[in-house]
Amino acid sequence: MTALQFLWFILIGVLFAGFFFLDGFDYGVGMATKTLAQNDAERTQLIRTIGPVWDGNEVWLITAGGAMFASFPYWYAS
Repeated sequence: MTALQFLWFILIGVLFAGFFFLDGFDYGVGMATKTLAQNDAERTQLIRTIGPVWDGNEVWLITAGGAMFASFPYWYAS
C-alpha cells in the first residue's frame, strides 16, 4: 500500500466514523422518544433537537462514498 492509498484509507475511515458518531445521535433521539417523552409536546421537543442537523449528517456518508469511489473503485464496486 502506497502512502497516498494509506492517506485515503485514513480519510475514508474518518468520514465513516464521523457519520456513525453523528447519526448515532439521531438514532438515540429516536429511541428516546419512546422512553423519555411523556406526551406529544416532549416528543416534538426531542425531535426538534435534531431538526437543524439531521440532513447534514447524511453529507458525511455521501462524502465517504464519493471518496471511496474516487480512491478505491474496486471497493465501491463490491
